[in-house]
Amino acid sequence: MLAAAAPASVQDAPIQWAQLGLTPGIDLGFFTLRWYSLAYLAGILLGYWHLSKMVKAPGSPMAQRHADDLFFYCTLGIILGGRLGYALFYRPELFADFSHGAPMPWGLLRLWDGGMSFHGGVLGVLAAIAWVSRQGGLSWLRVCDYIAVNVPFGMLFGRLANFVNGELYGRPTDVAWAMVFPSDPLQLARHPSQLYQAALEGGLMIAILLPLFWYTRARYRPGLLVGVFTTGIAAARFVNEFFREPDAHLAYVVTETGLSRGQWLTIPMIALGLAVIAYSLTRRPATGGKATMPA
Repeated sequence: MLAAAAPASVQDAPIQWAQLGLTPGIDLGFFTLRWYSLAYLAGILLGYWHLSKMVKAPGSPMAQRHADDLFFYCTLGIILGGRLGYALFYRPELFADFSHGAPMPWGLLRLWDGGMSFHGGVLGVLAAIAWVSRQGGLSWLRVCDYIAVNVPFGMLFGRLANFVNGELYGRPTDVAWAMVFPSDPLQLARHPSQLYQAALEGGLMIAILLPLFWYTRARYRPGLLVGVFTTGIAAARFVNEFFREPDAHLAYVVTETGLSRGQWLTIPMIALGLAVIAYSLTRRPATGGKATMPA
């Protein structure tokens, strides 16, 4: 008689996200302060603090007052651009949702329905930089360099918040660190792709851009930092999309083309980033003093 197969060991079972003890936010009794909101706030505030240090270093194309203006307008650009970009690229039907008697599409106001678009947020920030640069007579490209160094802070915190919320999980897998997320209707073991994105789009880009700014003369080559950022963040997103579960209503894009909507949107970003790097390296560097380490 053949022996019955041994049951799978506990070590073989996927990790249950629900058993990690994570909460959606801080319960204040009358209100829950969401980690996702805190992540946006932390990324923006850390970026503003670091930008304020950057403008005090030699070679800065702007003053502190310009950094203050950028803090305000870039925050608006992230929120408005991110939401409008999500509706434009992923959920165009939100533009036609005028329910609840709202004077503008109610679907756009429901920030909890679908969230934000990275690509839309980038466009919003670029528009904010253009506005501040025009008003202050600044070099738009050099200001983009300074802002680009700080964007990965927000990417890191935002993706970690996605993981804490148990949302935007990855595709089914059998890797040792696979997780089952409560919001998954199929309850399959999946890649914790939020952590992959936090590592590549946040941690790796911070590890590349901060040394480039503080320990090299990259800040004096207009476009080099923003070119490296654009290429790196788009390449990271392209790779991560292989592990991230596509939105249900966009799964057909992967079936028909082999790539997700997010990957198709990153391809022109990679090409643009490489073009900006090439442009930067063929132009005369901006004048300025010796690169200095942060205090």
